[in-house]
Amino acid sequence: MSMTISLTAPDMRPGRALLDDGAAMAGDWQLGSNAFLQGEGVVSEAAYKRREAANGRIMQHAHIGFRSIDRTVGAMAELHAAADGQGVRIDRFGITLDWTMGYPPERRQGAMRGTGIVLTGPEDFIRITNACPAAAHFGDFMLGLPGALHNTQAAIAAGATAIGNLGQYFTFRLPYWDDDVATTEATVTALGLIAAQEADILVHSNLDDGFAGLFLDMASALGMVVIEKHIIEDLIGAQASFCFGHHFSDPLSRAAFHAALAQVTTTPGTMLFGNTVAYRGAPAANYASLASYLLADIAALGRRHTGHAINPVPVTENQRIPDTDEILDAQLFAARLTEHAPAHGALMDHAMIDALASKLLDGGRDFAIRALDGLAERGVDVSDPAALMLAIRRLGAQRMERLFSATLKGDRPVPLVPADWAQELDDMASTWVAAQQEIPAGLSCLRVILGTTDVHEHGAYLVRAALEGLGPKVVDAGTAVDAEVLVEMAVSEGADVIAVSTYNGMGLSYTRAVIAALEEKGVVLPVLVGGKLNEVPADSNSSLPVDVSDEIRSSGAHPCAGLDDMLETLLDSVAQRTGRAERDAPAT
Repeated sequence: MSMTISLTAPDMRPGRALLDDGAAMAGDWQLGSNAFLQGEGVVSEAAYKRREAANGRIMQHAHIGFRSIDRTVGAMAELHAAADGQGVRIDRFGITLDWTMGYPPERRQGAMRGTGIVLTGPEDFIRITNACPAAAHFGDFMLGLPGALHNTQAAIAAGATAIGNLGQYFTFRLPYWDDDVATTEATVTALGLIAAQEADILVHSNLDDGFAGLFLDMASALGMVVIEKHIIEDLIGAQASFCFGHHFSDPLSRAAFHAALAQVTTTPGTMLFGNTVAYRGAPAANYASLASYLLADIAALGRRHTGHAINPVPVTENQRIPDTDEILDAQLFAARLTEHAPAHGALMDHAMIDALASKLLDGGRDFAIRALDGLAERGVDVSDPAALMLAIRRLGAQRMERLFSATLKGDRPVPLVPADWAQELDDMASTWVAAQQEIPAGLSCLRVILGTTDVHEHGAYLVRAALEGLGPKVVDAGTAVDAEVLVEMAVSEGADVIAVSTYNGMGLSYTRAVIAALEEKGVVLPVLVGGKLNEVPADSNSSLPVDVSDEIRSSGAHPCAGLDDMLETLLDSVAQRTGRAERDAPAT
């Protein structure tokens, strides 16, 4: 396979120099204390996790998605006290940080906001870490982005001992930011500061936000665990802590991946994230999905306690940002299910779980060896953490699998253990296509350019599969593509339709940017926008996102709640195209 990208950057500072810079900062940026560390009498969350795991206790993680710091701090205190009053301990809290925190501080002010909190300095972080005597987890948009050093300094000063999200380094691109060298240098320097602390600070990596959410093979995802662990622990000297679960729907694959993960890691895990993609119905129906993944996780921890906390996602998650009473309900549900879980052990086929785990282990370790050897053959200094990280980021998930998978069919990897998310989306697309009674021949003449506003590309994957089943030619514009770039590609590719998949609360702002770019070029094209069509209004008092479908429609685009809406707009495009062709045909 010929390479069309450079995997190295001669102008980037060596990883050792960056790590030394980070370590030198440890004199000024030392780990602070907080309510959790003082209340539990521990030096870090890693120490707490080891203690609780040794006692066989299943820990619980709660996530809060409010945009206001005041509301978040209040909710943490309220939830911790309410759960404690009913004999349930919430061990750790995660908060939804805004993606604009990934920028350096001087670039944040004018950036398009998402739906999360923006913490500006140590004082904001300290408010979170002292909201209640539970561990504060700072995951997304901390590490892995150009603002990594500033964020890490503030979190350490506040006594945070779980900082992420390394997985985002490999996949996430901030709008209008293309300096991957600066991103790498900031991240590695921050990791040097973390490694130099006296207490263990968990370098959190959510695998689903990294390549595990993009690889077609779960064995490749486990291979990425081996590679990330090697970078963080062997090359940098910090502690790698992994999270997975968003896209692991099959209880067998969840349990097997956990069993395999337990054999390649020794550092306590952060949490086993909820299988949020399974939430597709009303709250009553979502309780079945909540029980399904939690039971698998609790049973897995009962066999091999890796220090992970379970994550009971409120059953309203697919409808709105859950409020405190809904978060509490999920926590109480999980605690009660933990009491029931041991009795279900007799119903589980542990031999089947272990056999799949063994398959993942063999495939994952082989993938990691092929990847590291293959990168070295391509001129990458794999002993330098910065050089190795940059090369993997530039390759991306699809190239990584095509280059280093054991088996290919054409240029597509043949999965050893197919990823749940890809199987589910393929099934959804094929079922939907099969349900269409008559597909007009004109659809196959359409050329659709498809891009995403952010790193979340599963919606785009579904749309691509559905479009390919219908017949239109799909041009992939990539993920996190700037609106102006998307329009430029649409024009140069001769696209008939622009399709946008969005997730991070920026659907309306992005749509307006696309429409403006089209108008500037004097081009008229239908713009389809699907995904999570919500955004926080500029004049919002609640700081909660609201549905913006009507506003998207008013801007001149077509909001799509699902594939049926997409098809309706495509058929309109075919009819208009046919009408133009008939009008332009010479008279006979």
